[in-house]
Amino acid sequence: MLIVVARRVVYMIVTLAVVSVLSFAIIAAPPGSALSQKISQLQSQGGEVTEAQIAALKQQYGVDESWFTQYGKWISGFWHGDFGFSFTLNEPVGSLIWSRLGLSLLLSIGALLIAWGLSIPLGVYSATHRRSLPDNVITVIQFIGVAIPEFLFALVVMTLAANHLGADVGGLFSSQYENAPWSWAKFTDLLEHLWIPLVVIAAGSTAWLTRVMRANLLDVLNNQYVQTARAKGVSERKVIWKHAVRNSLHPLVMTFGTTFPVLISGEAIVSIVLNLPTIGPLLVNSLLNKDMYVAGTILLMLSALLVIGNFVADFLLTVIDPRIRLGE
Repeated sequence: MLIVVARRVVYMIVTLAVVSVLSFAIIAAPPGSALSQKISQLQSQGGEVTEAQIAALKQQYGVDESWFTQYGKWISGFWHGDFGFSFTLNEPVGSLIWSRLGLSLLLSIGALLIAWGLSIPLGVYSATHRRSLPDNVITVIQFIGVAIPEFLFALVVMTLAANHLGADVGGLFSSQYENAPWSWAKFTDLLEHLWIPLVVIAAGSTAWLTRVMRANLLDVLNNQYVQTARAKGVSERKVIWKHAVRNSLHPLVMTFGTTFPVLISGEAIVSIVLNLPTIGPLLVNSLLNKDMYVAGTILLMLSALLVIGNFVADFLLTVIDPRIRLGE
């Protein structure tokens, strides 16, 4: 067991090393740099940029060095918890990410729990009531949930919440609580603002996972051992939940490794629409401004979540199915 875990850890390290090199190279490949963005910003503000200022900025941003040299300096700082410095925001990358990571994890974990909590019972009900009116309704809602863009769904939910529920949409707090000390009223105000992004982010994953669960369960219900259990007089409820559902969870569990990082990166558009300080908008802005240390660190973090999530998914498979071993 320890040998298998050690081997998987080595695979993870190698994967992350390759991803870090590729992502850094791709970010640096397009023409222009953070320096050119900074010079354009200064010129747009009406200031004159002198050669001395340009030379100082070049030294500060290190653009005279090759991207591989910049990569080496950036990756070597990871051992000391130094992820580099943001060229556009003039702050350490670590502080920028940590200040936004909590909300990103809260939204992603909350959306993941909602998606799993709804998709499994909905998928089971839809599969066990195949071609009924509720099944058709659930199927139509699934297609809508998968097809509708998140930004459009966010705008629809915001409009409905503001016009029909009187909700204060956008941001994390109402104006009277933004700078107020923590209290029960401020906490409830936070919850009133969080339900909209949670619903929007979870909608697409819920629709997709429900469809996966329904298809898996329909396939398992046709297996011979399910028919045998029914022939022996086992109750239908026990056949469904103890035998069929448990074996239908395999593909669903395998999606765990990809779902979590996808939720974190996918909340970018929702956070931009709802004006939420999460990692998503920070990643988008850093890519647009070629702020390579910020973008590279976030991409590496998402890759780490992906490989760790896949390892956790493999472990969960061994829990729900004793026939599977981690090393197999």
